[in-house]
Amino acid sequence: MDKYLIVIVCGVVAGFLSRWIMLRSDYRHYPTYPHGQLIHLALGFIAASLGAVAVPAIMKPDYTAVTFLVLAAQQFRDVRNMERENLSKLEETKLIRRGNDYIEGIARVFEARNYLVIFTAFLTSLVVHWGGWPYAFLVGPLCIFLSIKMMSGQQLGEIVEVVPGTVHFQGALLMVEDVVIMNVGLPETKEKILQEGMGVLIKPKNDDARLTLHAPGQRQAIIHDVVSILGSKVDTAEPDLMPLARKQVDQGYLGLFMVANEPDLDYLIHIIKKVPVLESARGTTLESFYGRKAAD
Repeated sequence: MDKYLIVIVCGVVAGFLSRWIMLRSDYRHYPTYPHGQLIHLALGFIAASLGAVAVPAIMKPDYTAVTFLVLAAQQFRDVRNMERENLSKLEETKLIRRGNDYIEGIARVFEARNYLVIFTAFLTSLVVHWGGWPYAFLVGPLCIFLSIKMMSGQQLGEIVEVVPGTVHFQGALLMVEDVVIMNVGLPETKEKILQEGMGVLIKPKNDDARLTLHAPGQRQAIIHDVVSILGSKVDTAEPDLMPLARKQVDQGYLGLFMVANEPDLDYLIHIIKKVPVLESARGTTLESFYGRKAAD
């Protein structure tokens, strides 16, 4: 009994620490409030307990007890639905929205993190059962490290180049270099845009990146992230100051325009490079046979 208790405790501790470390609350991640964090830490503890208890159940053997993992998988799928529903409701009060693609990506991540916690707890318990509790100090940190690496997705800076772009007008058309952004009619708004507006060009490095930038969800994610940090002077019924990302239809790159509360162009470029590449928008054209042929 004492041996199984040590096995379970080591697995639970490793799994819970894994979930605690993977819990992020920065400008891109959710939850950002203490109650939301408590909910996910509690779910992480449950996931760690499930993974740790599975090893004694198998070794006993009591294979019937392992079937509760199936029920756990259903519960963690409900976690995804819960996050999707919560974030979708929060979207209704935002001027600059994340977009459905970004929300779905966040919801998937929260479900996947619980599975990584189960994996960490299970593997730690298994090694402790075979080799003794000192091995928990080796396999536990290793599993946590692997979990963090698996959760670190691709960033936009890996697939695009971001360069400053000149904000100017051609008649009533607001432009960033040669990319048409929108039509602006009021003279005072034009003057404010020319004084305070910032523009950048986001250029894809290959056809896969071009397809990623083509997705409206990816563009909305870029806008959301930069506004979350730099702020925006847009207000209700003020469409002329709305941050926008438009495509240069012939070349496939984006022109992004915004009037920020913190007008720092260098930091704007840095933020864009750190925007996550959404799974729903990730281009894989060059990985297919016909995609490679078309790109030749």
